[in-house]
Amino acid sequence: MIGSYFKTSGRSLMRNKLFSSINIIGLAISMSVGLLLIAFVLDLRSYDKFHKHGDRIYRITNVATFKGEQSGSKYSSTSIKTGKLIREKVTGVEEVTILRNDFLQDAQVGGNVLPIKGFWAEPSLFRIFSFPMLEGNPETALKDPYSIVLTETAAKKLFGNGAALGKSIKFDTLDYQVTGIMKDVPFFSHISFEALVSLSTARQLNKNDRNFEDWANMFSNSVYLMLPENADIAASRAAIQSQLNAIAKEENLSEEEAKIQLELLPLHDIVIGENLHSGSMSGSSGPHMPPVVLWILGGLALVVILSACFNYTNLSIARAMRRFKEVGLRKAIGAQKYQIKQQFLAEAIMISLSALLLSFVIFLVLRPQLINMAPEMQRTVKLNLTPAMVVAFILFSVTVGVMAGLMPAVFFSKVSAINALRNVSSVKSFKPITLRRALVVIQYTVTLIFITTTAVGYVQYKNILAFDLGFNTENILNINMQGNKPDAMVKELSEMPEVTAVSRSLIITSVGNAWGGYMKYKDSRDSALVMTNNVDENYMPLHGYKLVAGGNFIGRPTTGDAARELIVNQQFLKRFNIGNGDPAKAIGEEITFSNFKFNGHRMTIVGVMKDFHYGKVENLIEPVAFMFWTPENGAVVNAKIQSKDMMATMAKIESTWKKIDRVHPLEAEFYEDSIEEAYSEFSTMIKIIGFLSFLAISIASMGLFGMVVFTTETRLKEIGIRKVMGASSGNLVYLLSRGFLVLLSISAIIALPVTYLFFESFVLTKFPYHTPVQIFELFAGLLAVLVIAFVMIGSQTMKAARSNPVEVLKSE
Repeated sequence: MIGSYFKTSGRSLMRNKLFSSINIIGLAISMSVGLLLIAFVLDLRSYDKFHKHGDRIYRITNVATFKGEQSGSKYSSTSIKTGKLIREKVTGVEEVTILRNDFLQDAQVGGNVLPIKGFWAEPSLFRIFSFPMLEGNPETALKDPYSIVLTETAAKKLFGNGAALGKSIKFDTLDYQVTGIMKDVPFFSHISFEALVSLSTARQLNKNDRNFEDWANMFSNSVYLMLPENADIAASRAAIQSQLNAIAKEENLSEEEAKIQLELLPLHDIVIGENLHSGSMSGSSGPHMPPVVLWILGGLALVVILSACFNYTNLSIARAMRRFKEVGLRKAIGAQKYQIKQQFLAEAIMISLSALLLSFVIFLVLRPQLINMAPEMQRTVKLNLTPAMVVAFILFSVTVGVMAGLMPAVFFSKVSAINALRNVSSVKSFKPITLRRALVVIQYTVTLIFITTTAVGYVQYKNILAFDLGFNTENILNINMQGNKPDAMVKELSEMPEVTAVSRSLIITSVGNAWGGYMKYKDSRDSALVMTNNVDENYMPLHGYKLVAGGNFIGRPTTGDAARELIVNQQFLKRFNIGNGDPAKAIGEEITFSNFKFNGHRMTIVGVMKDFHYGKVENLIEPVAFMFWTPENGAVVNAKIQSKDMMATMAKIESTWKKIDRVHPLEAEFYEDSIEEAYSEFSTMIKIIGFLSFLAISIASMGLFGMVVFTTETRLKEIGIRKVMGASSGNLVYLLSRGFLVLLSISAIIALPVTYLFFESFVLTKFPYHTPVQIFELFAGLLAVLVIAFVMIGSQTMKAARSNPVEVLKSE
């Protein structure tokens, strides 16, 4: 029976090569998107699956509400004290481990100096996570101070093929002993490192830092815990959460600047889960994808797939008249409704499986393009073929076949055998507003939404990149000194004729980096979080910041304690109500500054600058202050470059860097490139939607082409009669095109307002300084669709209109 279905289906496909090709190519194009999405999701779901106890591991999330804030923000980091208190006070926990993530130093082995990145960790890490140790004892390897465990690759990098266990590595002036060699961390791990250094070492190095184990010192540490085996997960989580609440309540009593709550986050919800702040200046906390993004991508892929399914449904039902006798004969010899359904579903599944082969080829072509679309993508997924992926692809193909063939199968199964055999025209297939027309309208509405969304999104993205931030970024090269003193670099750059100005800063603003602390004016009970940057006297002139009162830094302090001058923005004055609207009156006013380093540090306002965008464009302008840069701070060197040969200039700068640091490669990026990278997620989404728009218009155009071909073929005799009666080619083209153009017009009337409202009511509300959506942005997409549609419709209708009526009518 099943063999007969596929044999009959194969014959039907071969008899209708054009329509079969349109269906197979359309489904293949759309299914390739589905294959990419399936591979992408399977890769994300693979993270941390190699851990034996993964379903029992949880990470602590800090929910911190800082003074002056209305609601708390969630952080993936927490304090060392949190880990200690959980270990001491919380029952129902089998293991606890603390990770500190700021280990990045240069390892010296013999004459080699190589950078090594890793974590400060405890022995319990190996009892919680499945990181196999190749050499050494996992129970003691991270116990003593100045102990280090290397990954296999890091050991070879430092010691070649020789033995590494027991050897000594010098970091700065201190010797560390290699106490273990472990397997390399798998790609699909949310934490990645080259080395683990005993946390007891960090405690030793920071023994004079009174804030090291403070409750609120939460920005460089992670705490993981593991539940006992066979524990009731729901009951255990509830009991532990209650104990965490009690710990937070007690610790918050002595904390003035922030109130912190603790939450549990399952290990397998870290990569695909809610978005958390990392607490670091870079904003990076490992691979992560919010579920809402996957839902959006899944929805977009589904829309494209449905578009191809609509093609199949439209063309199948359009060809109904040619298959009614086949269905009538089957029913006359005893075929049941379910057998007719099975016949047409088998045909659809055959087409879908044929499309799967072509879609897999397209998948292989598109895979590297997707991975290379953004740097984050390269670090997050591989999209390599796995057995699970192959099974998922086949199941997906069958599902698409069922989706595409379901409506034609139901339609044909309801056909009466008597009517089908007696008079094909007596079969009432559609009501006045036909299903086929409705599907064409839906298909082109979605296609127009895709294209107009791409056009509007691209224009808004370009507007963001060109947005006036309140200072100059053109031809400014930012060089990360990577722990090196900047003086030598500044001197070398200053002597280059291509470099017109040089300055120093702690961070690069306007790209998502942040640094700050709490400031108070006269009211000691009124404090506000103020974003800061430490800059030297050349920074403001180089970047073109505008002063509205006062002047630049006067003193040249060499320590943070000696730095007492402050340059603030206008929002700062509004927040503290300084000067009653007159910036000049703010000069000389004293401010108290506190952060992890200073407590009650008194500073004086020496300048007021015009407001600028410290954060990204989606952030409102907040109070900002500049402090003087001192050698205690990390350094970014800012160089203003004026050169006709930028490649040669960059080569000179790289050569200069190698004189200063032979270990680390030059990390330099033009300000405008950094801004573009800061919005890479936005640009990646536009690229994806643009790509899907291309697929959608391709699929819709193929479907429209098939419909036009079928319509003109079925109306050839009508066209011949009209030509004999004197109709012109223009009249015939209009007659044949009118129905399709009406459907496209209805699609445009629906799609354009929907796109406009989507951007103005949802997307752009996150960008308070956005430019309004312009009419030409909406109609650009419509024009593109109409041009393609006119080509598809016009080519076939003109061919039909120019046909010889004698040839068409001679058989009548």
